[in-house]
Amino acid sequence: MDDIDRRLINRLQDGLPVERRPFDALALELGLEVPAVLARIQRLLDAGTLSRFGPMYNAEQLGGALSLCAMEVPEERFEQVAGLVNGHPEVAHNYAREHRLNMWFVIATEQVGQAGDIIAAIERETGCKVYDMPKQEEFYIGLKLAV
Repeated sequence: MDDIDRRLINRLQDGLPVERRPFDALALELGLEVPAVLARIQRLLDAGTLSRFGPMYNAEQLGGALSLCAMEVPEERFEQVAGLVNGHPEVAHNYAREHRLNMWFVIATEQVGQAGDIIAAIERETGCKVYDMPKQEEFYIGLKLAV
């Protein structure tokens, strides 16, 4: 990763410019051509430096729901269970924790009642209980990590 990659990542944490051609504005801002910006983003994704690149939607404002979930997964099955959980398109994030409940993930559904169906499917597929903690109140933290 070079200084341009760092500038790009730091800039992307503020979101894309809200314009008809956002990558044109971003490229101009960074002193690059659009194909170079897109190639850098793809390279950072391919290398795993960026885990995802895309919009963040407010599921609730679109008629859906969000739920934080946790599971106690035997260490020897962790990767297998993670693959099953991540196989659901409704799973937005999945991460390991050093805790009895060692797998945590977020479910984002298009409709309010769908989370229960996804949780039931994950329990059937994995044999692990899912602890469902639906969002009650939203707090905006605005985490940005300078690179």
